[in-house]
Amino acid sequence: MTRLSRTMRGWILGFIAVLVLSMFPVYKSQAAEVCAEPAWSSSAVYGGGNMVSHNGHAWKAKWWTQGEEPGTTGEWGVWEDLGACNPGTPPVDPPVDPPVDPPVDPPLPGDRMYVAYASSWNTSIYDLTTANIPNYITHLNLAFVRPDTTYTQGSYAFDQAVAGLEFVEGATTPNGQRTFTAQQSQDLRNHIASLRARGTKAFLSVGGWSYSQGSQWSRFNAKNIVDLALDLGAAGVDIDWESSGSSCNKGTAAQFSCTKDGEIAGIITSLYNEIHARNANLQISIAGWSTGAYYVKGTPFEEGKVQWGSPFGGTMYRVVKDHGSKINFINLMSYDGGIYYDPREGYESYKAIYNGPINMGMQIAPEGSGGAVLQLNAAPGTVYDADMMNGQNNIATPYYNVETMVNYIKNKGRAKDGFMLWQLWKQRVHQPAPSGAANENSAGQYVCRNLPLPGDCNQTIPSLPKL
Repeated sequence: MTRLSRTMRGWILGFIAVLVLSMFPVYKSQAAEVCAEPAWSSSAVYGGGNMVSHNGHAWKAKWWTQGEEPGTTGEWGVWEDLGACNPGTPPVDPPVDPPVDPPVDPPLPGDRMYVAYASSWNTSIYDLTTANIPNYITHLNLAFVRPDTTYTQGSYAFDQAVAGLEFVEGATTPNGQRTFTAQQSQDLRNHIASLRARGTKAFLSVGGWSYSQGSQWSRFNAKNIVDLALDLGAAGVDIDWESSGSSCNKGTAAQFSCTKDGEIAGIITSLYNEIHARNANLQISIAGWSTGAYYVKGTPFEEGKVQWGSPFGGTMYRVVKDHGSKINFINLMSYDGGIYYDPREGYESYKAIYNGPINMGMQIAPEGSGGAVLQLNAAPGTVYDADMMNGQNNIATPYYNVETMVNYIKNKGRAKDGFMLWQLWKQRVHQPAPSGAANENSAGQYVCRNLPLPGDCNQTIPSLPKL
């Protein structure tokens, strides 16, 4: 290397050093105005714990979100303000790690579920035909099966005394207990097979209120339930555990517990293990209590931060949070909470702890308790996501309508979230819905057309004569 080249190299290095030093104040000024967190994006999907920067502040997502701008969601909203950016912290752009939750594609017909309960006490097995059940109903829950059923595989004893189903063909009467004939058992299986062939899956719904108030759940037998589901040709088992004797401590997420957490966790775990040990092609759903994920201290759903719920708030929290991976979807009972209960808040409380599909429930009036009446349309000017989680116990009536609930799920829900209906042919054992309220057909057809759902949205549920 010549002397000239060494001189030239020294000049070049010196020039670079001067240039870098001259740029340093500019870099320092820029760094004082940015955060280490990646910039918030309106199109990105963020999971609980993800951090972003926006308008000079750092923000932390409390739960799943997309399109909600930090600084606009309020104190109890999804974004927690971590304060102004740390001066001198270099920016990180783009983010190194992807969001926790996968991106949400625009929903297509077929991504959503519409679950309808068929209560066996107002149903004949010959009502369960493709002509009576619209094809936009994706799942039909046969309610209810005894948790302690003694059913044995191959017996086809589907009557109330054994299985618990109260179909008129096998129900108790003043003259005693009826049992299914061989033909009736075969006809029921044929109807279930026909529904499944055209796209409507039957689930066995185990429990319900009447079968949950005694000691039946303590004798839950997963093997017998799986045997029954397989013999009927069902696609899954729905656990409708409605034990009212559980009380919760209302602690923080880490300490939160209820007295019957072990019972429901054992039910789900034993059923999951039985299905997988036998390689049975069955799914598991649960009926989520309307207020079952409420009252966890330190969360947006802490008592006092949401509308009044129920003395049973939090009952389903631990099983959903700790055993959610064993559950394929949740049918959320967004009703029977009275006029103060807001189904949108109940939905958000489950979405914060569960990543699978959630079907928001609708009950055709009259409801079992609380006096709320499901309407079809929202009043003019209603904002579908307004007036939530403000702790003011405001009456939720303006938002308890099919239009608002569908708009909320479409815009704030996940791509596979859907709806659930309680119940088919309710008018057989109750008074018809009040004038102007939603009924089985208007509610289902609205969901079908606007969510949307697969199938023919013009199909109707016929009004069948009383049994």
